[in-house]
Amino acid sequence: FYSCGPTVYDFAHIGNFRAFLTYDVLKRWLSCLGYEVEHVCNLTDIDDKIIARMQRDGVSLKDLTEKYADLFFEDLAALNVVPASAYPRATEHIGGIAQMVMELLERGAAYEANDSVYFEVSKAARYGRLARLGMEGQQNGASEGGGITEGEQFLGEKRGPRDFALWKAYKPEDGEVAWEPSGAKGKGLAKGRPGWHIECSAMARHFFGDAPLDLHAGGVDLVFPHHENEIAQSEALRDPEKDGDSADFCDTWVHNGFVNVDNEKMSKSLGNFVTLRESFRTEAEVRAFRYFVVMSSYRSPLNFNSAALDGARNALKKLDKFRDSLITAADADAEETE
Repeated sequence: FYSCGPTVYDFAHIGNFRAFLTYDVLKRWLSCLGYEVEHVCNLTDIDDKIIARMQRDGVSLKDLTEKYADLFFEDLAALNVVPASAYPRATEHIGGIAQMVMELLERGAAYEANDSVYFEVSKAARYGRLARLGMEGQQNGASEGGGITEGEQFLGEKRGPRDFALWKAYKPEDGEVAWEPSGAKGKGLAKGRPGWHIECSAMARHFFGDAPLDLHAGGVDLVFPHHENEIAQSEALRDPEKDGDSADFCDTWVHNGFVNVDNEKMSKSLGNFVTLRESFRTEAEVRAFRYFVVMSSYRSPLNFNSAALDGARNALKKLDKFRDSLITAADADAEETE
C-alpha cells in the first residue's frame, strides 16, 4: 500500500489530513479483516516550493524539511493515525531515482535536452486511462505542476507538450539542491534534481519491486497529472506481452475528495487553509475533527465549518455516554455474578 505524503515546507492543513485519515481508516479495516498491511507513505523533500522557502528563510534543505516533517508526525499522532511502515524521503533515494531515469533513457521512453531528461508521453499507449482523458483535447499549460507542460521555459526543449521532466538540469537558484549521479559504464545524469513524479515511482519500486501495487492512494487532485505520470513511467519499464497483468503499476486506486471552506477548495495558494494545531487546541477538539472526517464519504467534497464540527462534537458526547453506560452495566453484572 503506497500513499502520497506531504511536501514538507510548511504546516500540513486539515485538507491534507483528510487524506491521511482516509488511509488510516482503510488500513485499520484491512487489518481487521486479517490482512498484513505494509504501508509506505513518502515525504516530498525536493520541490520548487521547498527551494523558494529555503531562499526566503535563509535555511538549509535539511533544516527546513526536518522541521516540518517533525511537525507533521506530531499532528498525525494527535489524530491517532496508525503510523505507516515507512516514511521515505526523496533525498534518501536519489540513487534509485537516477537508476530509473537512466533505464527509461535506455528503453527509449525518455530523452535528454539541455541536461534535463523528459518522459516522452507519445510512447505511452495507455496514457490518460486513469483520469479518463481524451488527450487530443488537452492544451499546453493546462495543468499546474508538471501536467501537459511544466511552464513556458521548457517548451523549447521538449519534443511534445505533454512530456514531463524526470530530471531537471541545475539552475543557480536551486542552490544546494542538486546531485550528479553516475551510472554504469561511466554514464550518468547531469547535475540537477529529480522531477516530482519520478520520486514516487522510484520509492514505490524500492519497497515493492516491479510487481503491481495492491493499493495506491492520494487526493483527487493527484489523479492527473501526478498519478497518470507515475503509471506511464513505471509501466514503461515493464513488458505487457511477457508480464500480462503484472505489467500494471497498480491494481486499485483510492482518491479522497477535497476539504472546502465556504464551498471553495482549501489550499495554501488560496490562503484559506486551516492548520490542525491552530484550529483545534484540545484533545477533544482534535478528536471531533477526526470523527467529522471519517464519518464522511471519502470521495465526496467535505465542507468545513463550525456547525459541522459542533455536530461531530455532540455526536461523540452521545457515543461516549453510551459507551460509559455499557461499561457500568457490565461492571454491575460482574458484581452480581460474584
